[in-house]
Amino acid sequence: MLNTCQMVYHHKNCLNTKRPYAKPCRLCIDACPHQAISEYREIDGKRCTECGVCMAVCPSDGMVDRNADLLHQYIEETDGDIILNCPEASSLGFEISCLGIIDHDLWLTLIQLAKERKITIHTGKCVECPDKKACALSVKIFKEVHEDWPDHPPILIKVSPDQPVGDASTSSNVKQASLSKTKATEKKGWRKKGWEKLENILPGLTADEAYSIPRTRELLVRQMSARSQDKIPLPALQVKDACTSCGVCVAICPQAALTKKEDGDELSIIYEPYKCVRCRRCVNICNPKALDFAKKKLSHRHFTGKILLHKGSPKHCVRCGKQVFDNTEPPLCIACASSHSDSIISPKTEKHG
Repeated sequence: MLNTCQMVYHHKNCLNTKRPYAKPCRLCIDACPHQAISEYREIDGKRCTECGVCMAVCPSDGMVDRNADLLHQYIEETDGDIILNCPEASSLGFEISCLGIIDHDLWLTLIQLAKERKITIHTGKCVECPDKKACALSVKIFKEVHEDWPDHPPILIKVSPDQPVGDASTSSNVKQASLSKTKATEKKGWRKKGWEKLENILPGLTADEAYSIPRTRELLVRQMSARSQDKIPLPALQVKDACTSCGVCVAICPQAALTKKEDGDELSIIYEPYKCVRCRRCVNICNPKALDFAKKKLSHRHFTGKILLHKGSPKHCVRCGKQVFDNTEPPLCIACASSHSDSIISPKTEKHG
């Protein structure tokens, strides 16, 4: 039997595929509350409830819900209020698989839109839902956004358990949401329609799709572009004085969010926040612990532009001349530091018998 699970693993988008790393990313596996994802990122359709938490925690769209594009189109193209509901809630708006599908960038997008439109999310009784862990994770992300942006426009989250069919207000809203879905579908080109039709026959073909920027990031950037003067709090990479200008962070970045320019002995590291998915590989691999993320209020121009993150000269071992990746005084490579652990003396001051 074919697996018709709504969640798809885009292996070419996965950070582990883009740039192999000594410690592979396991966020989707560890976050799944139903142990539905294998070590090889295979999704067990019998266990998967399509809660979307794997999509919310994946930094690069390695895991994607098949209907994610429809959701994004509904959010962008709806003229009036934006109403979302989970399957356990009354059908009052556009149905999402679970609140767990809303990641950091999508929360920011909804908050941006809340400046002009009313945003309401209807949920069922989450404490009784098998996907309550997924919902709790998304709420945790929202709380983090709220802490960074306490005066943001409000988003209303209401507990609205499923009601009997026939309620007048419900029918009206369902019709509105249905029309929104139809409108979004009509806007698709023939190529995409054909691809989706083939995908329904042979599920899994879209797993070969590859793109560098996650869809919710693109959605957020489009909303920021429409409000180019606004600044919103976003995690951005920062560097401390401990940086040795080694450039390892550039080499390890799977998104090419970090690039370097060399001018003689001087190294410049350029950072593009738009491309950065905050996988923290650069932070974790930095020996002198010179990198970390901090919340910055960024406009569309700064978020999509290039930032000079660091400028300096690489350090070299005073004994052998090899490049040094740690802050030691005097600068010594690992080999020289190990062989002269009892007597670390600069060649300029070393005495010969």
